[in-house]
Amino acid sequence: MLTRGDDYPIHQTAEPIAFSGTDRNFYDRYFFNGYTPDGALYFAAALGVYPHLNIMDAAFCVTVDGVQHNLRASRHLNMERMATQVGPIAVEVVEPLEVLRITVGDNAQSGIRADLTFTGRARPLQEPRFMRRIGPRAFMDYTRMTQAGHWQGWIEVDGRRIAIDSRAVAGTRDRSWGVRPVGSPDSQEMVPPMPFQFYWLWAPLNFADRSTLFHVSDDAHGDPWNISGVMQPDGAPGEEMAAASARVRFKPGSRHAAGAEILFRHRGGADSRIELSTHQHFYMQGLGYGHPEWGHGLHKGPLAIGYDTVVLADVEGYYPPHLHIQAFATATLTLPDGSRHEGRGILEQLIIGPHAPSGFRDILDPAP
Repeated sequence: MLTRGDDYPIHQTAEPIAFSGTDRNFYDRYFFNGYTPDGALYFAAALGVYPHLNIMDAAFCVTVDGVQHNLRASRHLNMERMATQVGPIAVEVVEPLEVLRITVGDNAQSGIRADLTFTGRARPLQEPRFMRRIGPRAFMDYTRMTQAGHWQGWIEVDGRRIAIDSRAVAGTRDRSWGVRPVGSPDSQEMVPPMPFQFYWLWAPLNFADRSTLFHVSDDAHGDPWNISGVMQPDGAPGEEMAAASARVRFKPGSRHAAGAEILFRHRGGADSRIELSTHQHFYMQGLGYGHPEWGHGLHKGPLAIGYDTVVLADVEGYYPPHLHIQAFATATLTLPDGSRHEGRGILEQLIIGPHAPSGFRDILDPAP
């Protein structure tokens, strides 16, 4: 099966581009977020390709006036991976590794339209490869690149057009590809059954002249199986830290952070510290994460479009579908010379199951 991608010199195997190895869970995904300095406006978008499921899906979400608006779409891929549009939502690579564009066209399901251009502050960072097995089965095996940048354009919500100015609206975009659970779950469980545990923090932050990136995945004992810290001045390569760690202050009665301290150990031995205070939440179910009807790669038919809203003040618990969040965060970076720098970003959190350093013992028991 030949497709548009076969006309580009991007093959990695002897197969046509339509085929991605043999694992049905292979995926290829775009993610974007953006925010004003006070976080009052927050938007996120994603587009995922699932070659062996023959599905492409996308979502665009915007939070304004305390309401999160979620527009989602899914369609049959028809093995054509280069046509990155699902219903009204499209992603265009304008300049690879530098400039990308998101558009949301007219649609009868919502009052959302958009035309947004992302420009990177520096080249994307390649995060360490994620590899995690559950027994003999590969649960995750993927690579992600992450890039800080600024946005220009506009978003329209119910007839109200909001101008997006690159001097004020920063954000992050990433690309990931490989294997992780997508589509309908396997009908046969692992034997013997293994309790699910996942501890995930991801903190891309924008400061005036640089960006930072921290992420960690811990096991139940609190030992990281994937961790990285990077500091990247504008227009320059990233400085990978010799060591990185985070201490989270949880909101009582939940698994969501009130704040965190991220520690960077530079290769020369000096330390930098980032203090984070979290504010309003963006609920990742808007992009399909953990959504029972719009999960990634689910078969919705030849073309399906859906829309709903979340009133942030009405969300009281932290249980699914409200467990997985990106919290808008204000940040203070203290460099080894003692200088302090104020910034903005997000602290993504997904914490399920035991985690000894946090005091979590069960699947979703809260912090005291």
